[in-house]
Amino acid sequence: MAKILDGRALAKKHSMALKERVADLSRPPGLAVVLAGEDPASQIYVRRKGVVANRLGFHHRQIDLPSDVTRDKLAAVVDELNADDAIDGILVQLPLPGDFDSAPIVNRIHPDKDVDGFTDVNAGRLARGRPNVVACTPKGIMRLIAEAEVPLEGKRACVVGRSNIVGRPMAQLLEQANATVTVCHSRTWDLADIVRHSDIVVVAIGRAEHVRGVWIKKGAVVVDVGMNRREDGTLVGDVEFEAAAERAAAITPVPRGVGPMTIAMLMENTFEAAARRLGHQTDA
Repeated sequence: MAKILDGRALAKKHSMALKERVADLSRPPGLAVVLAGEDPASQIYVRRKGVVANRLGFHHRQIDLPSDVTRDKLAAVVDELNADDAIDGILVQLPLPGDFDSAPIVNRIHPDKDVDGFTDVNAGRLARGRPNVVACTPKGIMRLIAEAEVPLEGKRACVVGRSNIVGRPMAQLLEQANATVTVCHSRTWDLADIVRHSDIVVVAIGRAEHVRGVWIKKGAVVVDVGMNRREDGTLVGDVEFEAAAERAAAITPVPRGVGPMTIAMLMENTFEAAARRLGHQTDA
């Protein structure tokens, strides 16, 4: 049976260490979260982020905007936060309501305050191997893999999903760790065969149990980013967990796997942004 990569436990350990570092700063790190609309999932995510930020002693602001907010208003809010010296990190919760194109709003965030790592500037820096701010979920996954003492150099890695939020930066981080990476997606015709030959499998495709357990190579490490709710209300990932756990060496659960680490890395990115702006050295 696979070792469970407990993201909740690692995030708690990380938060305890980060709280001590926060106390060394001349002022608390400032995180502003902009929530437009009333999407239930977004409200839950934002609330969790606020709870953790407050627990760590951050200066935290939540700006709630109506679902019919105009582009100009949303842009003005971002501009105001860019100019606010008490704010080190800005997060615009996605998805935005209606037919909003999120890219112009995200790219309006100053790259040094882009603690999600989503701006074109920070994505480009990562692609060039010179990262400034790394997207939270891929960064958290790399920490989970490191905590499990899984060697990556020379290994075959498969990333299922090609989003700019998870899949693409995840593949870049694995490649920069000297793994050989294959990026797959919903239209990859030989997905099962690619997964069967992979030592590291990261799945972020948004389809319940899309990756079957029998596909997993014996001894592989499986990271499931998916979060899907069945009709009976239970949550499942993008990987068939029980069957995969019988074959894998290590696997993340759903929930309590990747999610807590995403929030933990958001806090770390905000801390590091504050430390840079205040002229402090960081050792992360």
